[in-house]
Amino acid sequence: MIMWISENIATIIICIILTTLVIGIIASLIRNKKRGKSSCGCGCSGCAMSDSCHLRSHQDNKP
Repeated sequence: MIMWISENIATIIICIILTTLVIGIIASLIRNKKRGKSSCGCGCSGCAMSDSCHLRSHQDNKP
């Protein structure tokens, strides 16, 4: 087991780094979604899909 780890240490380190990056990206997307920020980086006022993204808030404002 120790021999296998020593032979593959570079691969193990790279996998740990990549996994950490992916988890960080996913956490950032979730955090931005909860704050109401757009994932595309532009504002919702000019977006053609704003009705789809914010369907719930538009329904709440209807008379």
